[in-house]
Amino acid sequence: MKFTIKKNILLENLTHVIKAISIKNIIPILNGIKFELTEEGLSLTASDSELTIKAFIDAKEITNIESTGIIIIQSKFITEIVRKMPSDIINFEVIDGLKIKIYTESNQYNLNCLDPKEYPNLKLEESKTPLTIRSDLFKTIINQTVFAISTQELRPILTGVNLKLVGNTLECVATDSYRLSKKNIVLDTPVKEEINIVIPGKNLIEFDKILSEDADLELHMFNTKILFKYKNILFQSNLLNGTYPNTANLIPTEFEIIAKTNLSNYFAAIDRASLLTAGKDKNIVKMKIENGQMIINSYASEIGKVEERVNIETDQAAKLDISFSAKYMLEALKTLKDEEILILLNTDVKPIVIKSVKDESLIHLILPIKTY
Repeated sequence: MKFTIKKNILLENLTHVIKAISIKNIIPILNGIKFELTEEGLSLTASDSELTIKAFIDAKEITNIESTGIIIIQSKFITEIVRKMPSDIINFEVIDGLKIKIYTESNQYNLNCLDPKEYPNLKLEESKTPLTIRSDLFKTIINQTVFAISTQELRPILTGVNLKLVGNTLECVATDSYRLSKKNIVLDTPVKEEINIVIPGKNLIEFDKILSEDADLELHMFNTKILFKYKNILFQSNLLNGTYPNTANLIPTEFEIIAKTNLSNYFAAIDRASLLTAGKDKNIVKMKIENGQMIINSYASEIGKVEERVNIETDQAAKLDISFSAKYMLEALKTLKDEEILILLNTDVKPIVIKSVKDESLIHLILPIKTY
């Protein structure tokens, strides 16, 4: 194998695939990135057996291909080596079978490589009927739900995002059992088969970093895995085993108190009130609605107290005291795009529901915290 390529082209694709390399990996060969050069172009593949990412660089983007071949380059230094090369043009040449020379006119690296024969045969299969969606829309779906996944391995199924596809409705739900985020999308074309899968949240977070400019995104879904096809990238993730809890009945449909307010003002008030309890485990703030007014406050015995008033539109008879995690509320509010929001409430032990006045597709639910 011998080829010449522009640094920025290689670096961009290396940055994508290296996301699949795990520091916890115990299989030595999977610590490497597979470079496979053909007359058609260069494929870069990385995997930790649960997540596989493959990027293809077309031959038209490669400065020169002198000879083809396959080599596994250890991932530990390759990205930084390429990033810090002094020239915009980099040469790669395999020497002595399992060594590679990476060089420019003024410097060179000679690296020991891994045996391509030991690299597993990773199948990146595509379905006959993929779901096609715009990448910017899917990026929005990830950002509006994935923050609510659980970080605890006690219930592994909750560390993923539940994706359901029925007819022309795509429903995405994430919950850690203390909060829930639900996003519904109406598709242009209905699907024939119902789909109900759970994608690991950590993998969606990595995929979100790859989605840059808007383009068509294909979702190829199977029983145990999902393949995302985006531009020149194939991103395949295993699915989580198990049945995702039925969350349909968790979101109330009727509310005793409906308060309309400005998102920026509400966010800022909670953000300021949470400063005094930021070091506490649950970062609790209290919200009081009375006489058509809302008061946000927090108290820390060793520091002091803070009170914020927020303008709201609600029934003058509405009255409620409720406490919740400021962290959870702020993370939910960050995903809303419209300035007018609704805060939907029942009692101090029933969930708080947050949604936009205009956008019915996104709902956030946060459980209150009893403070007595």
